[in-house]
Amino acid sequence: MNTPSAPASPLQTTAKPLPDAPEAPPQWVPVKRLSERWRPQIEDHLLSLRNEDRYLRFGAVASDAMIQAYVNGLRFEHDDVVGVFNRRLQLVAVAHLAFDGGPRPSTAEYGISVSEHLRGMGYGKRLFAHAVLMARHRGVQCLKIHALAENTAMLQIARDAGGTVSREGSDAEATLWLPAPDNGSRWELWLEHWAGDLDFHFKRRTNQPDRPTSGVSGPV
Repeated sequence: MNTPSAPASPLQTTAKPLPDAPEAPPQWVPVKRLSERWRPQIEDHLLSLRNEDRYLRFGAVASDAMIQAYVNGLRFEHDDVVGVFNRRLQLVAVAHLAFDGGPRPSTAEYGISVSEHLRGMGYGKRLFAHAVLMARHRGVQCLKIHALAENTAMLQIARDAGGTVSREGSDAEATLWLPAPDNGSRWELWLEHWAGDLDFHFKRRTNQPDRPTSGVSGPV
């Protein structure tokens, strides 16, 4: 599509894990803000993408080494990176909002990847709406998406949000002008981050019901 842990070791047994049960389209997708500690999981998610999906995400069939270099270069202290976790605490969608270099950025670029089995279920649209909130909160006036012209799903999401799309050969750029933040948007973003953290804590307790909660420190 557009711009931005090590592969798991082979299993030493012939037993195969049972696949997840099919997930129903969610009515609302909790989005969690990701920090430095989630770098390995982001890498796992991106490395799991098929070549076709890597092509749409990065504009080329990115090799494993290219993906690892992209993940290592993520600037969590400057950009915003968010994700969606499934019931097994696996990242199934990741969005990266890259801001320009100024202390008060005026533009931002957006990129997203969604696991294959969740396509067409609203994750892309949901994460884009969340990215718009984050960009407004940072004072961004213009949100851009650089994509391949054949990435019609992403370009349509931008159009549906009020953006304009221009094409040049095989490339396309979607541009969305954003309103200034207000008390309503700030409250909505805070609530979404709170709900994303709460959802993650609930899923973690479900996966590790006997894990003590006292004494746990550090960002989640």
